[in-house]
Amino acid sequence: MADDKGYIVTLKDDTTDKEAESIKSKIQQLGGKITNEFSLIKGFSVKLPKIHADALHKEHPKIANVEEDKEVHTQ
Repeated sequence: MADDKGYIVTLKDDTTDKEAESIKSKIQQLGGKITNEFSLIKGFSVKLPKIHADALHKEHPKIANVEEDKEVHTQ
């Protein structure tokens, strides 16, 4: 989709593997794509339409945070 953006989805520490798989499945059902899975934190990066990214956090209590994946600068 043309309105897909990159997001970082961070899961709560107590999220089970089964719950994480369920969340990833839901993202794919919404037309999203998992682009990278992290090993140091429970989370992954995704490409997803903004309308779904905004609602994703509300739909899944095991999601700690959904934020746009963008470049960060330091001073």
